[in-house]
Amino acid sequence: MHPNRRALWSVITLCAFAVTFDGYDLVVYGTTVPSLLADWHIGPAQAGAIGSYALIGMLVGALLVGAVTDLIGRRRILVLCMVWFSVGTALCAVAPNPEVFGLLRFVAGIGLGGLMPTAAALVVEYAPAGKHNLTYVMMQSGYAVGGILASALAIPVIPALGWQTMYLIGAAPVLAVPFALRWLPESLEYLVLRGRAEQAAALAAKLGVEVPVISVPEKRTWLSALRELAAPGYRLGTVLLWLASFCSLLTVYGMNTWLPQIMRQADFPLGSALSFLLVFNLGSIIGSAAGGRAADLFGSKPVVAVSFLVAVLSIALLATRPSTVAIYVLSGLAGYGAIGTTNLLNVFVTRYYPPTSRAAGIGWSLGVGRLGAVLGPVLGGLVLASGASYVWNFHLFAAVAVIGLVATGLVPVARRTPATIRLREQAL
Repeated sequence: MHPNRRALWSVITLCAFAVTFDGYDLVVYGTTVPSLLADWHIGPAQAGAIGSYALIGMLVGALLVGAVTDLIGRRRILVLCMVWFSVGTALCAVAPNPEVFGLLRFVAGIGLGGLMPTAAALVVEYAPAGKHNLTYVMMQSGYAVGGILASALAIPVIPALGWQTMYLIGAAPVLAVPFALRWLPESLEYLVLRGRAEQAAALAAKLGVEVPVISVPEKRTWLSALRELAAPGYRLGTVLLWLASFCSLLTVYGMNTWLPQIMRQADFPLGSALSFLLVFNLGSIIGSAAGGRAADLFGSKPVVAVSFLVAVLSIALLATRPSTVAIYVLSGLAGYGAIGTTNLLNVFVTRYYPPTSRAAGIGWSLGVGRLGAVLGPVLGGLVLASGASYVWNFHLFAAVAVIGLVATGLVPVARRTPATIRLREQAL
């Protein structure tokens, strides 16, 4: 195999494995909520608040990752994040009360928050020309695989071994650390941006690729990338992409946290309620593959907009109390409309900016998006705690997806001015 293809598959495989357990962590709390409600005698509102603690940690991690990456590199950040959230997740299994559990979820969330933008930047950098969306979606499909894994394992594991076992399983990413240290290449863009030209040249020769040509000011700090996000050519697009990310992650985390409990309120048994969550995540894999290919052919913006529209329609139809078969179909479509939209939006964001601000661009987009992720479980819990019909949660999440659809449609084409770009590349 050509060295470049070997490097690409190393990046995709290792990042996909790590992201699988990001997806696992996303869903595992939703699968254990019914057990936590019973064991710790807490209400839906408190459970929703606890669910948001990990997401607050993700917000912190996503906002910090750009600055820290400039110091130690994307490869080391990815490994550090894998170890960090593995340990934090495992410790949740021995939490003695809701307060300690919530604190540990916050700690684990910091590592998860730094993982996603780092993986995104690495995969988009090493993706073949013209296949950035498809390559990223292949890696990001691990996110939904993790959700399916959590949903499928929860059905036999929780009744037999208890909810704590689900969090012990979530520590598996630490097993991939030795392989990442051995096979994961450093970002060539990072090496060039840090002035390590000889090291970049040696790595490029080993991989059989060219060193990226990036003209960078001599004095560059971690604030430089943030200034580029707010430069005239990007300012409006940055704000709209942040809003779209906010909406997509609110929908993803709200649905994944509360779908089982919502369906329990609709008088489905626990096993069936969890199976809807499994289909929700499975639908995102199938839909994301098709969406990724379509985005490479027609551009990210229209495909992301259509994906948001799928979320609006499918979630709204779930509120009409359809038949069981229709619920399964709509759950799969909603999974694509929520998780699949987030996957495609991440590629859109990552390629919207030049290499000099790519990590900061996706990091801040996901960071702001995590605010939506924090609100998703909280708002869902408040709706359930209010005594309102379960269908109002579907109305809420469908309305949020409408806002995301509008924001995506208004994103302008980035203006490549001399002050904001050093390397010509297609953004959409």
